[in-house]
Amino acid sequence: MRVIEVTAFGGPDALHVVERPDPVAAPGQVLVRVRAANVNPTDLSVRDGSVVRRAPSVAPPVVPGWDLAGEIAAVGDGVTGLEPGTRVVGMIHWPSTQGAIGAYSELVALDADAVVPTPDGIDDPTAATIPLNALTADQALKLIDPAPGTTLLVTGASGAVGAFAAQFAVQLGLRVIAQAGRDDEDFVWSLGVEDVLPRDADLTAIDEVDNVLDAVPVGPVAATRMAAGGTAVFTRGIQDTAPEGQRYEVVLCKADPVALRRVVADVGDGLVATRVAQVLPIEDAPRAHELTEAGGNHGKIVLAFS
Repeated sequence: MRVIEVTAFGGPDALHVVERPDPVAAPGQVLVRVRAANVNPTDLSVRDGSVVRRAPSVAPPVVPGWDLAGEIAAVGDGVTGLEPGTRVVGMIHWPSTQGAIGAYSELVALDADAVVPTPDGIDDPTAATIPLNALTADQALKLIDPAPGTTLLVTGASGAVGAFAAQFAVQLGLRVIAQAGRDDEDFVWSLGVEDVLPRDADLTAIDEVDNVLDAVPVGPVAATRMAAGGTAVFTRGIQDTAPEGQRYEVVLCKADPVALRRVVADVGDGLVATRVAQVLPIEDAPRAHELTEAGGNHGKIVLAFS
């Protein structure tokens, strides 16, 4: 099978197509033929080596990628409810594999409960944008545990995690103040938020909010106007300690097949929006990383195996 491998940490040109032996589904696993793999910012840290700051044991060669969509190629002993040909979407918990397995692969063997069926109304590139970003947003909101009717500031609401978070928060009955990327205000308004702030808004001068979900992340400055008793959740580690009476949390995404199945169904039913900016062939992984690193994409960059 073909995989995209980081043979030595570096720039986008560190990504190479190589051949590896086909994996086999062990008992309790499925073998997925990957049709689409989402490019996430965390993949950039795997490629350039900055991942070692939080995972010192990671060393090349490694295969990047958390999110995948495709179809079942084979099932291992003991697997029920999935069969060859079933379209699925799922997530590799990359820190657990340390890059021995990654979504930038033509075939991936993973636990059967790491994937869920893909509805007919979702194509593979769209499905691949869901798992890591939606589950991160869902778990961040669970850390906050906000009361209906309270205000929530979401930074980066035009990005993948932020957009999912804004939509989930609206569904929970929250009043969402969302910060949009440049030229993405209309999309963020379409998510049902109460107010949209520009990308360059001074977050130290906004009206007080009850809680904060910092999806950019910009760091503790996002919580400057958070009320006493509030919780701010960040999508990247921070060094700061929360002021007395407030709480700072960092969300570390975990597998949750029940939540993933729910979100995938909602996307299929048109109840939750996600966006693909561009689909590139797997051979163009360096270009996909360049685009993701540059930012300003109205949606995700997705790699596709033909």
